[in-house]
Amino acid sequence: MDQPKLAVIIVSTRPGRVGPTVALWFNEVATAYERFDVELVDLKDINLPVFDEPKHPRFGDYTHEHTKVWSTIVKRSDAFVFVTPEYDYFTPPSLVNAIVYLFHEWARKPAAFVSYGGISGGVRSVQAIKPLLTSLKVMPLPEAVSIPFVNNHLENGVLKPTEAFGISAKALLDELHRWAVALKTMRA
Repeated sequence: MDQPKLAVIIVSTRPGRVGPTVALWFNEVATAYERFDVELVDLKDINLPVFDEPKHPRFGDYTHEHTKVWSTIVKRSDAFVFVTPEYDYFTPPSLVNAIVYLFHEWARKPAAFVSYGGISGGVRSVQAIKPLLTSLKVMPLPEAVSIPFVNNHLENGVLKPTEAFGISAKALLDELHRWAVALKTMRA
């Protein structure tokens, strides 16, 4: 069986973001794990405006090139890791917007989270987005990496992970792989 395709998605699109730094660390961990074909995706590069398709996503009849590109990325992925901050006790609007752009492409795929922020480490962001994901038949996993006080773990623009981050990442990847393999058969 081919390795499942994992999209590691950088959620934050704002200037001065640390999402790419956190995502680069996790992307290296996921690549070294060697049980996924890993693709790093940056929502800033996809550049989705506030949802602008004239037809409901359930029809899959997209008119804009940005939607077609995003659809292709999500469709070819077997699993997702959202690298997300927390904004005002909630999920960044860029993630909500990216999710609602599509419908069928998400179904029967697992998702996990690497979250970061202040004292809560972004966990409120993760909890807030799970109901939306489940409504699209995505299986959000409880295994996660949470990075509280993320700025304390940055050194010269590089994330310096603690041992706990690595242990959490391994648990996340183990469980995500189990679900990715199992759910692929449901999509067949």
